[in-house]
Amino acid sequence: RVMTLRRIRAVYMRGGTSRALFFHAEDLPASRPARDRILAAALGSPDPYGRQLDGLGGGISSLSKACIIAPATHPEADVDYTFAQVDVRTGLVDYAGNCGNCSAAVGPFAIDEKLVALPAGDLGEAVVRIHNTNTRKLIVAHVPVKDGRAAVEGDFELPGVPGRGARIALDFLDPGGAVTGRLLPTGRPRDLVAGVEASLVDATNPMVFVRAADLGLRGSELPEVVDADLTLAERLEGIRTEAARLMGVPSGPAVPKVAFVAGPEPFAALDGRAHAAEDHDIQARVISMGRCHRAFALTAAMCLAVAAQIEGTVVQECLRAPAAGPVRLGHPSGVLPVAARVERRDGRPHAEQVTVYRTARRLMEGFVLVP
Repeated sequence: RVMTLRRIRAVYMRGGTSRALFFHAEDLPASRPARDRILAAALGSPDPYGRQLDGLGGGISSLSKACIIAPATHPEADVDYTFAQVDVRTGLVDYAGNCGNCSAAVGPFAIDEKLVALPAGDLGEAVVRIHNTNTRKLIVAHVPVKDGRAAVEGDFELPGVPGRGARIALDFLDPGGAVTGRLLPTGRPRDLVAGVEASLVDATNPMVFVRAADLGLRGSELPEVVDADLTLAERLEGIRTEAARLMGVPSGPAVPKVAFVAGPEPFAALDGRAHAAEDHDIQARVISMGRCHRAFALTAAMCLAVAAQIEGTVVQECLRAPAAGPVRLGHPSGVLPVAARVERRDGRPHAEQVTVYRTARRLMEGFVLVP
């Protein structure tokens, strides 16, 4: 029989250090199984070879993502945004958490698709209030605009992305308890998990933080070194799975993520640039979908910045000094500053806001074809 291809309106975008296919919700089936089949096929999963050669994915978790945009259902938002992480090999679509990098592209998408009205006079910046349906949290995007569209050119350099672009500020409001309902899901700043001390923190996404030294690591290892160590991968997955149980999170492939942290020391980034110990406050590597991220996942970095301000966490222990300003995170692609505000309510830490800066760009628009 002749295979027919379905044409679905889509935009391919870079947000921060990730790429994703963007869809209007009205163009996708309401049925989740039918929608998931389309998302997986569009990105080229399942693919036992791990390349996503028959789709638009890139064979790694940061390039196997989809975003679905719809009219706002939250009274304080302009648009709804649903994030989908597609497993490269199995095609499983995970909606358990959000993607901070993809969040950076939601504002520009909404502006260019005329889903939000620009301020009169085109004053140079539009504020887009985004309701992330995965976490039920609000994100405020400050997007530079030019000639009625999201601006692309600018002087902001983002580690992990070549060149410079227009800086987008993202305010993640009240990020604590995004998935579990509690900033510290166990009520403690550290727990014993699979034989190691770990801090289980849920801010923008649930995270498991362990010391690099407890795994026999320095914390400055390059991603390919981490990925090549199968024994380490098995141990980290064991820690992640046990932590998910303690946090009350179903252990899907995307959430929670696990990261190992260490104090600052000189390191060379993937672009060859040397970074001195004085350039950053902490080093960390994050594992997502079984692979070490080449650029630290943004929601993981935001959670780390929050954890850095919670007394007793292994993150704060590894920090050069108590963070008074943005935490400067050393990761494989360079140094990332993340500003978090944590206060105390009823004797407990409460995450008020996390602010990060990204760039985004529309790469392709038209139709994606799926069987």
